[in-house]
Amino acid sequence: MPAGDETPKAEAPPRKLPRDARRLQLIEATIATMSTRGYARTTLSEVARHAGLSHGLVNFHFETKEKLLAETLLYLAEEYRLNWTGALAAAGGGAAAQLDAMLRADFNPDICTPERLAAWCSFWGEAQSRPIYQERCGSNDAHYNRTMEDIVARLMAEGGYAGDPARVARVLRVTVEGVWLDLMTMNTPYSREEALATVMVCAESFFPRHFGAANP
Repeated sequence: MPAGDETPKAEAPPRKLPRDARRLQLIEATIATMSTRGYARTTLSEVARHAGLSHGLVNFHFETKEKLLAETLLYLAEEYRLNWTGALAAAGGGAAAQLDAMLRADFNPDICTPERLAAWCSFWGEAQSRPIYQERCGSNDAHYNRTMEDIVARLMAEGGYAGDPARVARVLRVTVEGVWLDLMTMNTPYSREEALATVMVCAESFFPRHFGAANP
C-alpha cells in the first residue's frame, strides 16, 4: 500500500454543490486520503485539505471520522455490487460468458485503481470496520457467492466438467482476491492486465474448453 505524509491539495471546488454531490466529493477525497495515510491516520482535517474544503464543512456532512469512514466503506461496497451486476446483465445468458464477465468485472479500470485498492486494503485490515460491513453489506457478498456458484454449476453441467461447484467458485473468488492483494501490497506490482490474465489461468484450469488461448 502506498505510504506518505503529503496529500496533494485539489483544485478549489465550486463554492456551492447539491448536498449529495458534496458528500460524494468528500467520500472520493476520503478514498484518496486513505490510499496514502491508511485508516488510522485519515482525519477529517486531511480529507478537508485534500478536497480543498473547510474542516467545518466535512464535519457538517458527516459529523465524525467514524461516520465518514463508514459511509465511504458502504459507498465502495455498493459501487462494487453495481459493477459486477451490470457486467453480468450485459453478458447474456451463456454460463461461460457470464463467468467471464464476473471475473473481468473485478478489473474494470473504474474500480480497480491504486487508490481504491489501497482503501479496500485499509478497511480489510481494520477490525472495527468489519461489523459495519457485515451488517450493511454482508447480503451483497452472499448474493455474489450464490451467483458465482450457480454460474459455475451450470458451466460444469454444460461442459461435462467434474468437481464441486461451490469449491470451484470459492477458488476463483479467492484467486481474484489474492491478485487484488498483490496489486495493493507488492513493492513492484504487476499490471491490471496481468492480474486478469492470472485469474483467467485459474479459470482455464477448471474449464479448459471454455477459457484459455483457444477460447479468448
